[in-house]
Amino acid sequence: MTDETGTPDPTEPATGAEAVPATQVPPQVVGVRHGSFGVTGSGDTSGFGGLVEPIVWPAAATRPFGVPYDEMADEIDLALVDRGVPATEAVERIVIDRGEITYYVRREHLLVFAATLRDEPALRFEYLSGVSGVHYPHETGRELHAVYHFVSITHNRRLRVEVTCPDDDPHVPSIVSLYPTSDWHERETYDFFGIQFDGHPALTRIQMPDDWVGHPQRKDYALNGIPVEFKGATIPPPDERRSYN
Repeated sequence: MTDETGTPDPTEPATGAEAVPATQVPPQVVGVRHGSFGVTGSGDTSGFGGLVEPIVWPAAATRPFGVPYDEMADEIDLALVDRGVPATEAVERIVIDRGEITYYVRREHLLVFAATLRDEPALRFEYLSGVSGVHYPHETGRELHAVYHFVSITHNRRLRVEVTCPDDDPHVPSIVSLYPTSDWHERETYDFFGIQFDGHPALTRIQMPDDWVGHPQRKDYALNGIPVEFKGATIPPPDERRSYN
């Protein structure tokens, strides 16, 4: 409803395309970040060393999700049941944040879930725009995340899927058989994060040399580096540069 000036009543729920998730869940604080720019000790004259900032993750959403997420979630639930995998078994949690929805899917059900997104007429996520990785060293037992970005051109929707695996068992099923465009994306994620995509037709490095040791985008990867010469001056590798502390 609106008042005589045409201003919407803030007590009324949103409707249509402007609707937002109806249930607001407090975020999760998963850690605390201290300082900035690697500055430590009493020699810090910038003041940034005193910064204390919580590391916050959005919590799992609960129904009703709001428009347009409820309709899509209903279709996913029904389609998974038809394939013999209840959503409660395949999906760990659902997160809605900044106008985007993310499904956290258990890795053993990733192939069924991806096939459901592709083949179900009411979903029709026919395009996979990318596969990437994230490393959370503090998240014990699920340190590595593989992130998939699906697009439905038919229904004009986007959906993010995350699958986790531990450092000591970095295996996730490959979806190249369902989405051939994931071929090089999975290779790059393997190259930089060390996630093994089981069933990939040729899981080899795509950026780093074949004999390179380690995976450079993991957060526990040593900086190392090589000296860089620039206009006659030599810049030392990152771990040998001066620290202003």
